[in-house]
Amino acid sequence: MSHSNVDEAVATEAVDVATLVAENASLRDRLLRALADAENTRRRAERAAEEARKYAIADFARELLAVADNLQRTITAASRHSPETVEDQALIEGVRATERLLEHTLSRFGIQKIDALGKPFDPTLHEAVMEVDDLSQPPGTVVRVAEEGYTIHDRLLRPARVFVAVRNPKAASSSQMEAAEPELDSR
Repeated sequence: MSHSNVDEAVATEAVDVATLVAENASLRDRLLRALADAENTRRRAERAAEEARKYAIADFARELLAVADNLQRTITAASRHSPETVEDQALIEGVRATERLLEHTLSRFGIQKIDALGKPFDPTLHEAVMEVDDLSQPPGTVVRVAEEGYTIHDRLLRPARVFVAVRNPKAASSSQMEAAEPELDSR
């Protein structure tokens, strides 16, 4: 082999090695990206499975809330009247025990009542059904709960339906005008 042929062969081999090194780096980069993508997909699937486990009972729980509402209505109605017989008292106590058991069971699955009464109105947790004039409370305060609201693992299951305090501008202005009127001198 002549010297130029050797130089040419070495140059060709150098180009082939450089091409192979570049191809190897490209394949390594693609492999690392594919591994990272697979890991991200695995993590997303784990999060989705965890959320499915946590919130799978949400529809069922919403249906059970109607039972909880009816138990509460029964207790409220019974408390307005004094029980006439021992049997009546036992029945009311049974309904209360059933309500406690249901609340305990719901809480075991991450379902909690929203504490709304006396709290500031929060549109993410409450549904205002009525505004009422109430000068004893700051405007925007929940003054009555028409229907209990619930969360499941800190996610809203059902908003609390509430009455919210407002200050009637007419009532507020007339009381301010009365306070601002000077007393007549009765001499």
